[in-house]
Amino acid sequence: MGPPPGSKRSPPKKRSSTTPTSIRSLEHDALCIIFSYLGLFDVVRSSAVCKFWNEIIKRSKLLQLLYLKQQRRSSRSDFSEESLNVYLEELAIEHQRQSLVQGSLHIDQWKGHSLGVDQCRMKRGLVLTGVGDKVMRLWSLESYKCIEEYSIPDGVPLVDFDFDESKIVGLVGTRICIWRRNGQRSIFPSREGQFMKGSCMRYFDPEAVVGCEDGTARVFDMYSKKCSRIVRMHTEPVTCLSLSEDQLIISGSSLGRITISGLSSDQRVATLRPTDSTGIKSLCFNPVSHQVFAGTTAGYASCWDLRTMRQLWKTRVSPNVVYSLQHMRSDTSTLVVGGIDGVLRVLDQNTGEVLSSYVMDHGTSTSSGYTHGVIERKIGKRLPYDYNIDRIPKTVRPPITCLAVGMQKVITTHNIKNIRMWKFNNLRELN
Repeated sequence: MGPPPGSKRSPPKKRSSTTPTSIRSLEHDALCIIFSYLGLFDVVRSSAVCKFWNEIIKRSKLLQLLYLKQQRRSSRSDFSEESLNVYLEELAIEHQRQSLVQGSLHIDQWKGHSLGVDQCRMKRGLVLTGVGDKVMRLWSLESYKCIEEYSIPDGVPLVDFDFDESKIVGLVGTRICIWRRNGQRSIFPSREGQFMKGSCMRYFDPEAVVGCEDGTARVFDMYSKKCSRIVRMHTEPVTCLSLSEDQLIISGSSLGRITISGLSSDQRVATLRPTDSTGIKSLCFNPVSHQVFAGTTAGYASCWDLRTMRQLWKTRVSPNVVYSLQHMRSDTSTLVVGGIDGVLRVLDQNTGEVLSSYVMDHGTSTSSGYTHGVIERKIGKRLPYDYNIDRIPKTVRPPITCLAVGMQKVITTHNIKNIRMWKFNNLRELN
């Protein structure tokens, strides 16, 4: 039966043929045109976003074209993959320096643990946090999502840890413990894994090195699960360690000594001579410049050249303990330092000069939800030279107990529940 006379027939409803649009919907040529408007550094960053973009940028040879254009400006026309890679690395380091020293800053913080957490390690866009409660958590720095969680054996304290693509290695009480990224956990056999109380641990596949209170460094093989060497480093307790890719163990002690040994030997081979006897609390080693950086319990940061075994500089950077100091891999320019006063400082690696100092502004903030909680965003504040730090409430600058440095970012822990990510923007990006 049809519609009554005089009535208007409704037009038939059109079915929606729209589908969600994504970046993959754009054709190869369209993406090439978009990327061509970017500068060299932004193209490099875009190539690291995903395999799809990386393949397009490689096939279009945009990096090579932009590099040659840059070379022509400097009256050079030579090109090779090696020269391009060297140039890109130098560009990244200079970009990092400008960001840390002159850029704008905001801080994202989120509740990561139920109790205070005071250690963090960062690799490949992931950060592992722990020491304080009964779990270690692995976070994505892109989404702030906890992607993996590892429980600590009951009744045993977690002292230190490190990780790579396949496993987590932890110093648990007086034992070495391994967590596979698939969730399985194994503990070294008691006849191999037990030792005098350990205070610190560093891992460089396939070996973990534990610094002990009896002054030794014990080297453990991750695959045989055996203690392969015991190296006498100090007569007093080992307080911190650093490992190098060329098989060196660098250790600091409670009496302020720094000693160096080879992983294949069982005795120390060199000693660096500090200018005072304050304890060494933190260490890091730069394999490019062959420089060792140390933070002391008296608030000093120092630098030695391993090729000459001489101290290059010494700077007071905190009223008391320097808990952590790190630099981005291959960076010979800047060193980031954190200590008991809660101020994040950027130093010149070659001179020890304090280039900039930052704290979190205790003023207004914004919050946004994510899958596992709330992200609070604060503004970072650059402090003038000789600023009276006591004017800033200690509640917004808790001691920086550990930090990890990445490209335009620094992760910090403070022995509180929150984890902080300091994000730096290069001023050139804002123009």
